Amino acid sequence: MGKYKRNFSFCVKLTAVSLVGFLTACGEQSPEGGGMGGMQPAAVEVRTMQSQTVPFALELPATLSGSKEVEIRARVAGIIESRNFEEGDKVEQGQSLFTLDLKPFEVEVARTQADLLAAQARLESARRDVKRLTPLRKQNSVSQQDLDNAMSAEEIAQADVKSAEAKLQDARLNLEYARVESPVNGVAGREQVSEGTYVPGPDVLLTQVTQLDPIRIRFGLSEREQLAMRKDAENGLLTLPKDGHWKTRIKLQDGSFYEHVGEVNFRDVRINTMTGTSELQAIVPNPDFKLRPGQFVRVVLEGASRENTFVVPQRAVLDSGTGKYVYLMAKGEQGSIAQPAPVEVGEWVRQETANGIENSWVIHKGLKTGDQVIVDGMAHIFFPGMPVVLAGQQPAAAGAK
Repeated sequence: MGKYKRNFSFCVKLTAVSLVGFLTACGEQSPEGGGMGGMQPAAVEVRTMQSQTVPFALELPATLSGSKEVEIRARVAGIIESRNFEEGDKVEQGQSLFTLDLKPFEVEVARTQADLLAAQARLESARRDVKRLTPLRKQNSVSQQDLDNAMSAEEIAQADVKSAEAKLQDARLNLEYARVESPVNGVAGREQVSEGTYVPGPDVLLTQVTQLDPIRIRFGLSEREQLAMRKDAENGLLTLPKDGHWKTRIKLQDGSFYEHVGEVNFRDVRINTMTGTSELQAIVPNPDFKLRPGQFVRVVLEGASRENTFVVPQRAVLDSGTGKYVYLMAKGEQGSIAQPAPVEVGEWVRQETANGIENSWVIHKGLKTGDQVIVDGMAHIFFPGMPVVLAGQQPAAAGAK
């Protein structure tokens, strides 16, 4: 009773003052009307508390960004001959976005091909010389110096062929680079350089391509929340996802949920000194490109669970101005009464009931197994200790037959 007085004295004083006239009027009624001077008990509905395991979720503000944001630059110098995309359109990996003037690169490919053919011809000539001089040397018809010179010429010719092959490969690569291609699937940004412009190479940004499937969610988790979850997990009150791989759902600005579910794949070990949070990142499929970079959303982290906890409908939890409390159906001197009980609430949970989805509070402290919490009829409870009765079991009024 001392605990009740400490937490609800202010509420009781206000209630007593406001109901003096009401109680006086009730006291003038016939004593046959029931307890408390003939006041009829309030009809209520109760829910008996049983500990249970409930899902634990966090809802946090977040921003979206592309999983890859690629700068498109020409790897070779040249004049831009054409732009091969529309700004803001989808582009495929390997699709040519810009084409430089190809003629200089095609000429270089042809020249290096000719150089390779010449090197291969010199190699064949050197091989024939070695083949011819080898039996002559055995007959002492030529000197060893002549044979050694022929063999050296063959080795040099082989090196020349490899050098010519490398130059041809480089020329072909430059020709391929002149068709500036997208390295990823995504959405093209604005062009930064128009046709006819000379670009000296990778120093000039041509455009950007953002990969939107999958898309990244970035958000912060406060140090306080992390410490609270770690403490609850150590005490066996909270089961967290393995390796921190939370399931993520995206809540859009209109309150609806995006249809695809992602997963946390990165957690920064550092705490931001400005915000007191550490950054987390999740990847979510985005095949239809409905989500866009820079979009502000809310992310719901799922996959954890509260163990051995009590859950009370939100409508049953009242606020006294100094804290939360519920009414319990308890035994009084003349029957059941509404007894207030201070509670410490946690997060909200959504549960399926026979009447549909119900929003509830997780209760950390203040309740025990078997407590009968009043969940409906609180509007008819005018003061703590008021007589109550289960709905449908009201006693007959005075004079009833």
